[in-house]
Amino acid sequence: MRKQEGWLGMKLRSSYLVMAFAVLAVAPMSVFAQAAADGLTIGVVNVGRLLKEAPQAQDAREALEDEFAPRRREIVALQAEFEKKGATMQKDLEVMGAEERENAQRDLRNDERAILRAQNEFREDLDLRNNEAIGAIQQEVLREIAAYGDSQGLDIILADGIVYASDKVDITEAVLARLRGSYKGSRSVIE
Repeated sequence: MRKQEGWLGMKLRSSYLVMAFAVLAVAPMSVFAQAAADGLTIGVVNVGRLLKEAPQAQDAREALEDEFAPRRREIVALQAEFEKKGATMQKDLEVMGAEERENAQRDLRNDERAILRAQNEFREDLDLRNNEAIGAIQQEVLREIAAYGDSQGLDIILADGIVYASDKVDITEAVLARLRGSYKGSRSVIE
């Protein structure tokens, strides 16, 4: 008798779990159905596309390239000089004395460390400035999304993680047009 109660109890528990999952799966749909019934207006926006195509983002990329180009050229020049110095040392190795060879190798190792240090500092500085620029652009994009939603009387704007949205609720192009319209052609976003 106890085995049947255990089996029956397990069966009831699994039935409750199935019902709970069904309720959880249907709940979001009922929220949207209720929103539609209440006359709520919903918009969907592709934030990734806005961050990629907004003129502010392109301007920020160009500004960062301009800002870091001199350091990039400097590092490339250091690498070329290092390779030239290494090739010269390889040619002269046979005619060098032991002490001179050790000094030349030590100088070469020091130069290599200096180049690696310069590369690491460059990457860190570029990443930091890039993150600052992305943060500023994200804030501007979010402000523009909110302003568009407010001007159009939207109740909810959804972004990222949407499985499907019809074109009639996709507001990405309209927000992108607003971003283009508000773009003043300056690099004020990252300065």
